[in-house]
This record gives sequence, structure tokens and C-alpha cells, in this order.
Amino acid sequence: MSRYPALRLRRTRATAWSRRLHAETVLTPADLIWPLFICEGQGVEEPITALPGVSRWSVDTIVARAREARDLGIACIALFPNTPPTLRTDDGREALNADNLVCRAIRALKAAVPDIGVLTDVALDPYTIHGHDGLLDPAGYVVNDATADMLVRQALNQAAAGADIIAPSDMMDGRVGLIRAALEAAGHVNVQVMAYAAKYASGFYGPFRDAVGSRGLLKGDKQTYQMDPANAEEALREVALDLAEGADSVMVKPGLPYLDIVVRVKAAFQVPVFAYQVSGEYAMIEAAVAAGAAERDTMVLETLMAFKRAGCSGVLTYHALHAAKLLAR
Repeated sequence: MSRYPALRLRRTRATAWSRRLHAETVLTPADLIWPLFICEGQGVEEPITALPGVSRWSVDTIVARAREARDLGIACIALFPNTPPTLRTDDGREALNADNLVCRAIRALKAAVPDIGVLTDVALDPYTIHGHDGLLDPAGYVVNDATADMLVRQALNQAAAGADIIAPSDMMDGRVGLIRAALEAAGHVNVQVMAYAAKYASGFYGPFRDAVGSRGLLKGDKQTYQMDPANAEEALREVALDLAEGADSVMVKPGLPYLDIVVRVKAAFQVPVFAYQVSGEYAMIEAAVAAGAAERDTMVLETLMAFKRAGCSGVLTYHALHAAKLLAR
């Protein structure tokens, strides 16, 4: 008589075809959103030292990146500008310029590659000289309501340029409802709102700040508006508020250190949940690869599968193009 029960769980793992057949979670290029950094100029590609393999692209060259993404099945790209220092101000007014970097990129992308989604970040940190996501009072505190008014105008500016998804990342109270109402009133009824609903005050954002040119500008920190990493119940309250205000989907940021939040949000609300595998997470993988401590392909696919397994509808990741190529094999 066999020492084992009739059911052997290894039986379905014995062959590659059987492993595919029994996979509980599936990752495809359509699950990926590729963040792209925009800079001024013509024909420009500027490698970002803190993000090996990632560059800033001028508006004319970013179109080719979008075509490449679309051809590999990536559903959406996300745009982040490196605003020239001469255009950064205390109030971030360049965010309202209909001809700013983001708006020019949106128009170029929708004209050349209309069948890929374009997500735009709504926050003032790429446009301010102080590096904060909003407006400051004399004491240096980020004021909520005046900032929200600016964000509404920024969102309308991006929607008018052709953005498909407006993604407020600022963490101001009430801004989702104000943005949704303004989009409806302006006739942008099909422009989605993906709320950065649970965005934590994290140490994983450093390379991103290099990419958008805000490192060294930040006065103080962002703990008065981004969430405390110690809190999980508060994340559920933030998500509930954003959904009540009209968010079509919600985001958890950063990604892997907050998979427990993804699981809890998905279980509690059963809505589309996205995660941002942020710059520090990308940089850690690349550093491990460079040190000979890890194999890139395996780590990229395993971490992205972890997001899907936790309940994500999709993932923003700088590895999107690499992952899509792996998945196409």
C-alpha cells in the first residue's frame, strides 16, 4: 500500500502544460501600465542614473515608445513631466498651461497612437519650486482646499488635451469628488478617475524624484498628506471616500511593501484595484541583478504575478516593456 494519499498535489505540477492549465492567476501585457517620463527638446533620450534602463523622452520620441507598447499588448501608458526649472513656481501654475509638456505629449500620442490608453498624474510637485504636491501657507503647510481647486483646473486641462484617465496622486481630501464633478460639467463623461487612494509617505520614491527633477527641492516631507506606513484601517477609509466621490478605480502605492493593503482593499470593496511598483522597487531589482544576486526575468515576472495574485486589476511598472516581451515568448 502506498504511503501517500490518493491525491498528490505534485501531480498537476509535473509538466509545463499542466502547470499552465492549473494556474490560478494569469498575467498578460494588458495588465500593465508603463510610466514614461517626458522632457523638453527634439529627438531627446536622457538616461536616468537612479533608474538604470529608464530614460526621459522628448515629446516627439515618446510616440515611438507608445507604438512599441501597443504592439506588445500593453494597455496604457502613464505620463510624468520633467518641468524645466524656469517654469517651476510656488503655485505650480505651469500645470494649467494648455501647452505644457504633458498636454503636448497627450495630443501627440492620441493623434499617432489612439488605441492605447493615456493616464496622467494630477499633482503639483512636478511644477512647484518647493517639491510639494500642493500649495503652501506661510508656515509651509500644504493647504487642502486651495490645492484641490488647482487640481481641478489641472485635471480639466489634461482632459481637454485628450487624457483617458485622470489620476490624482496628491492625497488632498475631497479632490476626487471635485474633479469628477468638473469633468462631468465640462462634458468629459468618459474620462476615468483612478484615485491614488492609499498613497503612503514612503522611502521608495527617491529615484522618481530624480526622474522628474524634484529631488533636492522638497522642503520638509510629505507626511501631513501622504499616509503613515503604520496604518491599514485608514487606507480602507481613504478608499471608501474616493469611491463615494466617483473614482472608477483606486490605487495602492508603493506596491510590494503594501500587498496586504491591496488584499484588504479588494476584499472590502470588490472594485478595480491597481498598484504602483514604484521607482525604489524597480531600482532594487536592478541593483540585485547588477550585483549578480538575482535573475531579472524571473524577478520581474514573479513580482508582477504577486500583484495579480493579491487582487490587482493592473500594475504600473517601469518593467512593463520588458515584462511584455517576456510574456510574448
